[in-house]
Amino acid sequence: MRSYISSHPSPHPHRAPALSPGFAAAAGIGHPWAGGHGRAMAEGEDMQTFTSIMDALVRISTSMKNMEKELLCPVCQEMYKQPLVLPCTHNVCQACAREVLGQQGYVGHGGDPSSEPTSPASTPSTRSPRLSRRTLPKPDRLDRLLKSGFGTYPGRKRGALHPQVIMFPCPACQGDVELGERGLAGLFRNLTLERVVERYRQSVSVGGAILCQLCKPPPLEATKGCTECRATFCNECFKLFHPWGTQKAQHEPTLPTLSFRPKGLMCPDHKEEVTHYCKTCQRLVCQLCRVRRTHSGHKITPVLSAYQALKDKLTKSLTYILGNQDTVQTQICELEETVRHTEVSGQQAKEEVSQLVRGLGAVLEEKRASLLQAIEECQQERLARLSTQIQEHRSLLDGSGLVGYAQEVLKETDQPCFVQAAKQLHNRITRATEALQMFRPAASSSFRHCQLDVGREMKLLTELNFLRVPEAPVIDTQRTFAYDQIFLCWRLPPHSPPAWHYTIEFRRTDVPAQPGPTRWQRREEVRGTSALLENPDTGSVYVLRVRGCNKAGYGEYSEDVHLHTPPAPVLHFFLDGRWGTSRERLAISKDQRAVRSVPGLPLLLAAERLLTGCHLSVDVVLGDVAVTQGRSYWACAVDPASYLVKVGVGLESKLQESFQGAPDVISPRYDPDSGHDSGAEDATVEALPPFAFLTIGMGKILLGAGASSNAGLTGRDGPAASCTVPLPPRLGICLDYERGRVSFLDAVSFRGLLECPLDCSGPVCPAFCFIGGGAVQLQEPVGTKPERKVTIGGFAKLD
Repeated sequence: MRSYISSHPSPHPHRAPALSPGFAAAAGIGHPWAGGHGRAMAEGEDMQTFTSIMDALVRISTSMKNMEKELLCPVCQEMYKQPLVLPCTHNVCQACAREVLGQQGYVGHGGDPSSEPTSPASTPSTRSPRLSRRTLPKPDRLDRLLKSGFGTYPGRKRGALHPQVIMFPCPACQGDVELGERGLAGLFRNLTLERVVERYRQSVSVGGAILCQLCKPPPLEATKGCTECRATFCNECFKLFHPWGTQKAQHEPTLPTLSFRPKGLMCPDHKEEVTHYCKTCQRLVCQLCRVRRTHSGHKITPVLSAYQALKDKLTKSLTYILGNQDTVQTQICELEETVRHTEVSGQQAKEEVSQLVRGLGAVLEEKRASLLQAIEECQQERLARLSTQIQEHRSLLDGSGLVGYAQEVLKETDQPCFVQAAKQLHNRITRATEALQMFRPAASSSFRHCQLDVGREMKLLTELNFLRVPEAPVIDTQRTFAYDQIFLCWRLPPHSPPAWHYTIEFRRTDVPAQPGPTRWQRREEVRGTSALLENPDTGSVYVLRVRGCNKAGYGEYSEDVHLHTPPAPVLHFFLDGRWGTSRERLAISKDQRAVRSVPGLPLLLAAERLLTGCHLSVDVVLGDVAVTQGRSYWACAVDPASYLVKVGVGLESKLQESFQGAPDVISPRYDPDSGHDSGAEDATVEALPPFAFLTIGMGKILLGAGASSNAGLTGRDGPAASCTVPLPPRLGICLDYERGRVSFLDAVSFRGLLECPLDCSGPVCPAFCFIGGGAVQLQEPVGTKPERKVTIGGFAKLD
């Protein structure tokens, strides 16, 4: 078969050129003048219809031309020809892929050459001229690659345990993708892309029509195509080559085209039509692939479901983009304005750098002139001194200068006159004699003291570079916490440029979101690497971030850190050791915020009398503040090595009554509160307990019956009767005086551990009980730290 493509211009320049039927179909309109092999439009046809048709064609032609860059092969930079879909979802021409593999040294993995259709688009006359100019690998290079282990060579077994892994360098993503053992033969053709390329070719080739391949010269314009015959026909030739009553008459005509594709995608492994889609491998599979071990356990769906799901997603995304064209245009204008500002700012930056460098040059030139002037003055001084010394030495020569004068004076015979003249002359001769005996030049010829040490300056000039903004600070989560105030601590990365000051931004996350951008409260010009945020809202979650600033500008924000504030106002108090029985065993710190219980001799005796009975002491220390209203919260840290410690609250009167002069108890299981306790005490008494304690021992918290559900712990048959949970770094106690409730929390995560009732008929104060050795440290209020304060409630400038 022969193919002819008309490229001659239209003989009527003012008449609309002949459009191909494919382009007319792509435009969604009919072909009003395609009924008689390019006949002109009838003279009486409605011109308004013609104008609307031409406007639609122009719009579609412009749209098709704008997407030309999407249809170019990244290897040959021409329109795709039989594109293959790589595993990285990029496309490449089949011929280009073969040549790339050949250049990489892979032989025999370029796919089946016979699979390329013999359509006019694949004939040598219509191939890209760039393909003929490509250089193939040299034979000697291929031999070396084959000997080194690439490709198939004699002695290589097909069923080797370690099959060859074929890597293809994708020119689009610049990454190596694995093609498998079959190489290009295992890839799918992108038939959809081929159809788009064909429609594009027809839209831009308005001046040339596809001609019939079966007509005798001169050929007529093709109006039909046949996929089975792989040729284009005019109406007469199509009827001639598809006679009625034959098998060819069943061929379905298509639009004329230069490339013919199969009707559907075929599995490259089994040559069967693909019917399913593997979501795990993200690959189309056939029925045989579906039952193979390769896809066992994978999530496979029918191709119709994958088609509908992907089409819906693509349609939804495209609809969103098309529905926000104003936003796109606004962003384009903003980007164009940014480009203009970038050009102006870049030019200004160049001028500033040039001016600064010129300034450095002027300073260097001025310094050079002053240094040279100093050297010149030193040189002239030395030359003058040396010149004087030379003249003095020349006067010592025979018959000249001082020597000649002395010789003449010696001829004087008048003794008084001789004595008068020779006295001064003798002094001069003596000095000349000493200078002759102790000769040394009057000045040194070396200028070593004028050398410059520019090592430091050269290093500074070498390291001269643009200012960099500070890198994103790193928030120290170990030192950052929220108590009565929020203490925020951060640091810069090791190689970050220094920051002059910092900006802190924070906001609450537990408030309803308002329309518009997220609003942050900001504090500017914070010095140092820590700050206090005063007056935070109780029971809230704050998110905070920090960024540094220097002369170059603001740096990146740190990662967000979320902090929970206490559920109630923080209660400030000190420890009071006046209450209790064995105050000598309690060691309270000077600041009255820490207490340690020293067990002493009774515990050692108890270790020897475990089988005969013993007495252990209960050491109690109370807070010096009692609560009579509202809600209060405080936190403490219990030493994990403590034997048995009880932390809680109680009625002040009951605590004094129970522990003022109370005797020793018999067992560590004895509960000193005689009220509610987390150690599984009966709760059948209707009266509210006067005490509420949390029992801690050996790094564990003992939770009684019903308390495990509050801590999120359940057994196989429901909440456990009693259980233990690890001791957190800090414990929090929240007292609601009006409701008569006490809550024990993990003061780090604010996770509830235990909640119990309490008799609040009188003043209630914190209490700590020790049985054996133990230690408790009250959390120090953040406000006592000498750190920089930032008030959350107001917007006043910082000091």
